[in-house]
Amino acid sequence: MATVQQILDAKGGALHTLPAEAMVVDALKLMAEEDVGSVLVMSGGKLAGIFTERHYTRKVFLAGKTSPTTPLADVMATDFYGVEPGQSAEACMAVMVEKHVRHLPVLKDGELAGIVSIGDLMKSIIDEEQFNASQLVRYVRGMN
Repeated sequence: MATVQQILDAKGGALHTLPAEAMVVDALKLMAEEDVGSVLVMSGGKLAGIFTERHYTRKVFLAGKTSPTTPLADVMATDFYGVEPGQSAEACMAVMVEKHVRHLPVLKDGELAGIVSIGDLMKSIIDEEQFNASQLVRYVRGMN
């Protein structure tokens, strides 16, 4: 099973962050430009929260707030669940299922090192299963 670090290495280290003072509209623009579903929110150089498309829907749109005038600090999740680089994709999936989240910040020694999404984890798991299947086919063919 792949580790979080291996997944980060494979996908690249791009982090999409904004300061807590930024407006929701800035996060929406960044997510659209980068084709991602979340933005990490920073304060004082540290991870302060996470803002996702789900947060926009529930805490901004349905609450009747406006994107240009609502700071991320007012609507971001501050009770995010982080994972460490050595954790397995399987362990991350378990956290996502249990906590009903789709993005997990990766923290190394308390510092932000990346983020993994449910899509990243699924890709890793599928790639591993395909590799295992191809190895099994090679083994069976070698026995003939």
